[in-house]
Amino acid sequence: MSVEVTASTRTRPRTPRLTTLRDCALAFASGGLLFASFPPRPLWFLAPFGVALLVLVLTRFGASDRGEENPNRKALRLRGAFGYGLLAGLGFLLPLLPWVGEYVGPGPWLALSGAEAVFFGLFGILTVILARLPLAPLWIACAWTLTEWLRSSVPFGGFPWGRLAFGQAEGWLLSLAGIGGAPLVSFAVALTGTGIAALAVALTRRLPTRDWLAAGAFTVVMPILAAVLWPFVPGMGSVDDAAGDRKVVVAAIQGSVPRLGLEFNAQRRAVLDNHVRETLALADDVRAGKQPQPDLVVWPENASDIDPLRNADAADAIDAASRAVGAPILVGAVLVNGDRTTTNSVIVWDADNGPQDRHDKKIIQPFGEYLPYRDFFRHFSSYADQAGNFVPGDGNGVVTAAGIPVGVATCYEVAFDRALTEAVRSGAELIAVPTNNATFGDTEMTYQQLAMSRLRAVEHGRVVVVAATSGVSAIIAPDGSVQESSSLFVPTTLVAEVPLRASTTLATRLGPIPEIVLCVGAALALAGAHGGRGGARRRGGIVGGGGGCCHTHTGAGGDT
Repeated sequence: MSVEVTASTRTRPRTPRLTTLRDCALAFASGGLLFASFPPRPLWFLAPFGVALLVLVLTRFGASDRGEENPNRKALRLRGAFGYGLLAGLGFLLPLLPWVGEYVGPGPWLALSGAEAVFFGLFGILTVILARLPLAPLWIACAWTLTEWLRSSVPFGGFPWGRLAFGQAEGWLLSLAGIGGAPLVSFAVALTGTGIAALAVALTRRLPTRDWLAAGAFTVVMPILAAVLWPFVPGMGSVDDAAGDRKVVVAAIQGSVPRLGLEFNAQRRAVLDNHVRETLALADDVRAGKQPQPDLVVWPENASDIDPLRNADAADAIDAASRAVGAPILVGAVLVNGDRTTTNSVIVWDADNGPQDRHDKKIIQPFGEYLPYRDFFRHFSSYADQAGNFVPGDGNGVVTAAGIPVGVATCYEVAFDRALTEAVRSGAELIAVPTNNATFGDTEMTYQQLAMSRLRAVEHGRVVVVAATSGVSAIIAPDGSVQESSSLFVPTTLVAEVPLRASTTLATRLGPIPEIVLCVGAALALAGAHGGRGGARRRGGIVGGGGGCCHTHTGAGGDT
């Protein structure tokens, strides 16, 4: 990032405070653009502009080479970059995550938003370091992938909610999920955004033609690749008999709950009865010829919070439902272990043979299904002791029902790449996402989670059946399109003929490799920035070829 000191800049008034306030507002607004790009709003195209605005704010910090040689100036610059990134994270996460505190107050929502915004602050630091390297837009986009991987991994197993990819279920870049999964889609959004930032700099600074052509290339390369890939994304009618594909009829039951909130489990039998009642109604429609005979029925997470392996009444009710509908049911149930811990399980229940197969949720939610450091956190919230005592399972995520291998990702698990990658690699030909959103009320959470399921459908080339206690339930085609869906808080049954697919996508076969490559790219770029801080910085820039990042003007007045 080169610096040009001119006579005109020396006469500018001193307005560093106004400049800082302006940039703080812009950084926060960049997070607001990211939020606006997420469901239920169909404004996915705002995400690259949110990234671009943040990068433009951050690269204003390009100090002169003299500043780089001054440790105090450099430290101040990096602290400022962290602060701007943090503000962007808050602008994004505060409106994205209020469902966390829907029934437990604002404390957990604010704490989680603040903790996750720290990773955006880290991105701010990385952006400033990388901004003057050659091909800077590429390395900054890699840095976004690195920070998304970090916050999806730590602490307490990470929190992937709000990855850029999860806002692109309606977008042009979704087809990239079949190549590199969620990491590649997030990278594509980030690269498009850094390209837009570089193009804005090149055009407003009237840089050489090669610079704005290079920036334009970064802006359009991923959308062009995504467009080329779309014809190869399988749809609902895509069946390859030679590969062992076939069609089956599945049903998703949304029984709803007696009331919303944390106390809905106080009426656990009513929740079970709702799902039994809806399944019996489906059986009546099948007998009347109004619905096709299902091969498989999917109930939501927590459809039976009464352990049916220990409670004969619950087992009898599930038996009756399975026998009436003539198909096995995937039953979401809470099971009590011998040591009084619990597992969040999905049981394959067949009326003739009882429970047959089972998936115990492997990725359980901290501060919800279990509480790390319980004795410590109970000092901060009266709700701490309401956190569960669940323990994770250790299977491969696949259950078999009526000869159908089904990959199961229970609620929170769908946000994690590894859950369904392992299941599909282990032979799953259909994906089920049983979920319980009743504890989050009438918030955007269920739409955000539905978008994750849509991305997973494209990522693995599988139909995804979402069964929710209170909505939104859905049948999702392998191209991510929603074939059928329910309303919130209304008992509903969705029935569809869907393809089973035995073939796997490149994303499934590669697994975490694309993310590893992008993270390694960021690490190597950081190493290069640290090792070649002299000439490389002067040669490079966010524009991508030569020239400076923003050609920041620094004068006696301190305006930048």
